[in-house]
Order: sequence, then C-alpha cells, then structure tokens
Amino acid sequence: QVQLVESGGGLVQAGGSLKLSCAASGGTFSSYAMGWFRQAPGKEREFVAAISWSGGNTRYADSVKDRFTISRDNAKKTVYLQMNSLKPEDTAVYYCAADDTGYRVSYYSWDYGYWGQGTQVTVSS
Repeated sequence: QVQLVESGGGLVQAGGSLKLSCAASGGTFSSYAMGWFRQAPGKEREFVAAISWSGGNTRYADSVKDRFTISRDNAKKTVYLQMNSLKPEDTAVYYCAADDTGYRVSYYSWDYGYWGQGTQVTVSS
C-alpha cells in the first residue's frame, strides 16, 4: 500500500509559477500511474493531469493544457506538477493520487485507490 504526501503549495500572484511534489512511500511506486486532482471551495474535485507508470503517457484537463506539466522520477518515488501562468481560477487544494493500473492515465477519481492529504494553492489577482 502506498502513502502519498504533497508539498509545494502556497500563495502566488497571477501569472506566476509553482511546482508541486508528491512523495510516495510503501508500495512499488514505479508500478503506479499517478494523477493530480484539485478541489476549489464549493466545487467538486476535478481532474488536472495524469502520468503512466513509465512517464511515457500523459493526460491533461483542457483548462491546464499548455500551462501545467506532470512528470515523475521513479528513482525518487516522486511525481511533480509544474504550474505556469497561474490564474485565480487555479486556486484549490491539490491532491495527488495513485492508480495501481500503471499504464492507465485516467481522469476518473474512482480509478485512483490512494490519495494524499492535499496542498493548498492560492493564486491572487
């Protein structure tokens, strides 16, 4: 069973950048597909990005495409989310999640069996 801990959130001005990290422990990290989701106040959790076990396949929500980049380092058991050109509407708690079907890059939250506790990202206008 894998445990996930996010870090890197914070307050940034619109147009700025942040890089989130999600460190895994337990389990076999390199066998999991990984995803990032976010939840803004009063809204449902939504898909942001996903990456397959090898890093060879990625998927992004349309709202973040060309601004965010997901990557992973299997040796460090860490997945990253580089966020550029941030907008106030990107404000949310960001969660990383693990899917034990490693080749899949799902945008369905129910495909992910393991979740971190989340990290807050606030973008000021």
